Amino acid sequence: MSRRVSIFGATGSIGQNTLSLLRRDPGAYQVVALTGDRNIEVLAAAAREFGAEVAVTADETRLGELRTALAGTKVEAAAGAAALIEAAARPADWIMSAIVGAAGLAPGLAALKHGTTLALANKESLVTAGPLLLATARRDGARILPVDSEHSGIFQALGGAPVDSLSRVIITASGGAFRDWPLEALEGATPEQAASHPNWDMGQRITIDSASMFNKALELIETREFFGLPASQIETIIHPESLIHALVEFRDKGILAHMGPPDMRHAIGYALHHPERSDLPLEPLDLAAIGQMTFRAPDPARYPALTLARQVMEIGGLAGAVFNGAKEAALDAFLDRRISFTAMAVVVGKVIEKMSAEGLGKAAITLESVREADQMARRHAFDTAARR
Repeated sequence: MSRRVSIFGATGSIGQNTLSLLRRDPGAYQVVALTGDRNIEVLAAAAREFGAEVAVTADETRLGELRTALAGTKVEAAAGAAALIEAAARPADWIMSAIVGAAGLAPGLAALKHGTTLALANKESLVTAGPLLLATARRDGARILPVDSEHSGIFQALGGAPVDSLSRVIITASGGAFRDWPLEALEGATPEQAASHPNWDMGQRITIDSASMFNKALELIETREFFGLPASQIETIIHPESLIHALVEFRDKGILAHMGPPDMRHAIGYALHHPERSDLPLEPLDLAAIGQMTFRAPDPARYPALTLARQVMEIGGLAGAVFNGAKEAALDAFLDRRISFTAMAVVVGKVIEKMSAEGLGKAAITLESVREADQMARRHAFDTAARR
């Protein structure tokens, strides 16, 4: 019997890579729902190819365009936030959560309520509402499998060992586009320069987040939430080759590392086939050709986002939602050339400082409180950016 699968964020890099793996064995999968945002042509083409039950665009103004693109097929077209929730509630064995940003939280929660397996590439869900997401999975008998390469690496290196057997975990970072730039040059970095990653093929926003290390900051928080480790046991290190994705150190000081090519199809494929391992269309690493790997500690002056992540983990509560909302708004301001590259961390830091005085660390984490904190953080970030 074929497995029923849905892909939320089907038009992005994670979604497209997921579809490429389904395409290798089409008889094994029945596609239920595919969702996207503004790239209607790509969304409709995928829905047609895989015979999806429904295709959903998050942009309600594009519904007519989507219906036209799907004319003559049996694929249902829908649009908007409510349609995303409805699609997530459709019975499926496996759902890829790859919507970018806080918008991925509500569909992920809806999927978990039906006891499905959620392959989680949307790190913001754990950053903004980790306790809520994990509690929902436990309550409804669902399973969450990490798809971020670092967290998939931790999961695989653990091999089922109890978390309390660890002394620390280390997630690696490439250092992004500006890892070797002079510090004084970062102020003038452009969005185009920040959007060029030295190793990974990713979307624009996540690539810029890699350059600023905001992406790694989110992953530090995600590690704490998913694995239940204290912040003191979570580290990050610059590894320019991007071949080791994560390391776990046990109490006896033995370290197991997860190593593989910098290709998201590995983490996606691992989650898709779990608990089995299946052949993937990836080139094996040639260790002799690689010759050596290098590591260095991240410079706090170059990557202030990592310090902000530590503050967020210390505050707790809704601090993750505030951090992510402010980060997204600051990134928008940088893309619009309203603030500099280095100003993004300044803006986010000011928002955290302002909202931490309002008791966000003690607030209950619900879908509504997360949404409210997210929107408030975005407004504060917008106002802070406008004053710079």
